Amino acid sequence: MTTRFHSTLRPAGAALAAALALSACTTVFRQPPPAGAPLATVTAQLGQPNAAYPLPDGGQMLEYRGQPMGQFQYMAHIGPDGRLVSYDQVLTSENFAQVKVDHWTRDDILRHFGRPAEVSRVYAHNYEVWSYRYKEAGVWNSMMNVHFDEQGVVRQMLNGPDPMYDDRFHRR
Repeated sequence: MTTRFHSTLRPAGAALAAALALSACTTVFRQPPPAGAPLATVTAQLGQPNAAYPLPDGGQMLEYRGQPMGQFQYMAHIGPDGRLVSYDQVLTSENFAQVKVDHWTRDDILRHFGRPAEVSRVYAHNYEVWSYRYKEAGVWNSMMNVHFDEQGVVRQMLNGPDPMYDDRFHRR
């Protein structure tokens, strides 16, 4: 019974993983509209975003999710005039380096990087931790861990290997 159950689950799990990976890739393979394109053109070409975050200037950031399994996340910056300012893969070492510890908040992180791959806690400091899968320097399978205090302010950022790709984290 157990063998038959597991042999049925493996193909189903593989099919689900493939479907999720392909659905995340659809935005990646679409040609983004040129800067200045109206919001309707952006959503017609890229599809509906997974989330939208208002900006202080009246614009918004549209999230095209690659997390939790992908190492990318695209954000479309829509200006206050309703036109595309930029469309970028935001999970990069250079972008993470721009985060201002002790100043940025959860909202700032959401507007810059979108939702994380994982959320966890560090109970010793009562920190909430948002983790993003990405390719550090475009090469290494990494996780950027953003630690927030109880007020939602970034208190530290720690980078490390992504356990999903590192054999040291897998039981044999």
